Amino acid sequence: MAKKEKIVLAYSGGLDTSIIIPWLKENFDCEVIAMAADVGQGEELEPLREKAIKTGASKIYIEDVKEEFVTEYVFPTLKAGAVYEGKYLLGTSFARPIIAKKLVEVALKEGASAVAHGATGKGNDQVRFELTVKALAPHLKIIAPWRIWDIKSREDAIDYAQAKGIPIPVTKKDNYSMDRNLWHLSHEGSDLEDPWNEPVYDKILKFIVPQEKAPDEPAYVEIYFEKGIPAKINGIEYSPVDLINELNVLGGKNGIGIVDLVENRLVGMKSRGVYETPGGTILYAAHRELELLCLDRETLHYKDLVAQKFAELVYYGQWFTPLREALSAFVDKTQETVTGTVRLKLYKGNCTPAGVKSEYSLYNQELSTFGRDEVYNQKDAEGFINLFGLPLKVRALMMAKIKNDRE
Repeated sequence: MAKKEKIVLAYSGGLDTSIIIPWLKENFDCEVIAMAADVGQGEELEPLREKAIKTGASKIYIEDVKEEFVTEYVFPTLKAGAVYEGKYLLGTSFARPIIAKKLVEVALKEGASAVAHGATGKGNDQVRFELTVKALAPHLKIIAPWRIWDIKSREDAIDYAQAKGIPIPVTKKDNYSMDRNLWHLSHEGSDLEDPWNEPVYDKILKFIVPQEKAPDEPAYVEIYFEKGIPAKINGIEYSPVDLINELNVLGGKNGIGIVDLVENRLVGMKSRGVYETPGGTILYAAHRELELLCLDRETLHYKDLVAQKFAELVYYGQWFTPLREALSAFVDKTQETVTGTVRLKLYKGNCTPAGVKSEYSLYNQELSTFGRDEVYNQKDAEGFINLFGLPLKVRALMMAKIKNDRE
């Protein structure tokens, strides 16, 4: 008897991947192996092992990749200052490449001929998963059920699950699409699909206290960075994972990190999502303050251009590309002097600077003071302005000459 084809599924235990296991077996007569990557989903992972087997998987891998996720994906993006469309801190985006990387590793280990994922044909995740597979194991076939099955909506998917007796974490009344990891929690769908609807934060928020319910007294936090990488909170050293967890708790208590965004998906449509990123919001704010102190103007301004491109590469799923790697090398060079401590004030959703210091500070009080100084000759500014403004003067003289000649 011929051995069945093996397909490895990127498995989360959510609605989509829960029904994909029996669907793959029905339609491909295959052995399905589930692979779940632990990027900080917390208690969501506990029931997966039993659930995957009960719904038809022959085995399940649960890979703990939290440390790698933070050090190899989160921190490089933080150092770059990459923010998609000015608001989104890329929580789902940079989780997909590491999940797909582990998917490929399991597929190669198991001798599978194909991998599968539960991303829809409307979203960004299909691109992120599949570009990673193409970059790391181009011989593997990719199966995307949402692009080929008869199920057309989340309601249809719920009906299929109920018909198969598969327990799912959503209902037709409360069917937000959520994605959680160590960095963030996203909410999409349901009443959020109308951009005019104000999110019911009491209903949807899991990490963060609504701003109006945050404490009436501000909280202060000091974060120490070493070459652009956060290492200490209030003088205490933390592992990368524990550091983000600690800031998630602190930020969440103070209403920090809620983003309501209508974004441009890669596939061409706009979508609306609400994101909770408490620790990430604090880290981005702190990192920026330290860069403003330690980077020279030309480097800082050019790095801002790089940050936008870096954010697009991450959002578009182009993590494993030569350009992203080259930009990371540039960013790493800029971070050699981004070492120091930033103090932030957290108050009812606001995260404001309250102090910054570094031995690499380029701020010179004697130069910038409004008081008397002996190191800056203000007369020097006249020559600088004359030269800096020379092109403007030349053009103005030219325009005046043309006007006079025509008169």
